[in-house]
Amino acid sequence: MPPLPSRPHGAFLRAEIAAQLGEQSLRTSVKNGLWLPFSKNVLVTPATAAEFMTRAAASLLYAGSDAALTGQSALVLHGCLGADSSTIHVLVPYSRKVRSRPGTAIHHADLDPESRTEVDGLATLTLEAALAEQLCRGQRHAAMICADQVLAMMPETEREHFRFEMSKCVRARADSRGVVRARFLLGLATGRSESPAESQTLLNIADAGLPLPTQQFVVRTLDGYEVYRLDFAWPECRVCLEYDGYEAHEQRGEMDAARDSDLRRRGWLVIRASAADLRNPQRMIEAVRSALRARGIAA
Repeated sequence: MPPLPSRPHGAFLRAEIAAQLGEQSLRTSVKNGLWLPFSKNVLVTPATAAEFMTRAAASLLYAGSDAALTGQSALVLHGCLGADSSTIHVLVPYSRKVRSRPGTAIHHADLDPESRTEVDGLATLTLEAALAEQLCRGQRHAAMICADQVLAMMPETEREHFRFEMSKCVRARADSRGVVRARFLLGLATGRSESPAESQTLLNIADAGLPLPTQQFVVRTLDGYEVYRLDFAWPECRVCLEYDGYEAHEQRGEMDAARDSDLRRRGWLVIRASAADLRNPQRMIEAVRSALRARGIAA
């Protein structure tokens, strides 16, 4: 069989394969499941059809050569694992009359060439442009999670500079909508959250107007030995908030109870949050507010 055209990640233009195999052989191959139709003009290999990279490559072929990944899809490609990979988001110029399809969301905008790059053979917005778009126009909690994860991917010494560069990128956007929100989220993100739930919890705390906590605060003995690391802490008044809505916490209830008891013995007020508090944070917020007030902190 003649070699197939060089395409990354198991996605191909149907016409290219037909030129190699012949139309009849291609139809037989599709009928036998050797290829899966992604769209009328794009085919993918069955073994990788559900993978993000294959769906992204296929979506770009579907949208045309002037397309690029955008939004959370671009952030996934840049290594942000907290971004949503279920739908592929593609940016195309206004002149392109392509429509969204199941699994592929088409967005029309004028693409600045300086905001376009390539990662693993796929056209995409740069990390800065994709994050700026998410901060300004994406869902707030998702944007917060992405900002936190992007910061977590770099050394802590580089994060402040990255925030400064991101602020310039946000201000330079042609669309000024969401700039104030983006600056708020960018200033709030620390890169210290150890899960998307912690990023969302931090945003909930900020939205409630509470004093911002220290994340991953280390409780030490008098001789400097690390005893505990707290998810969120207000160390000046010894109030802490621990998020235990994920499996690692759910399976160690007795250990957490002993830990909480020891923290209380050390003078801490301990509040625990669960996955239910992400859906409705009011109980958690009131518990934190009451604890801070009990320690003389206006909240």
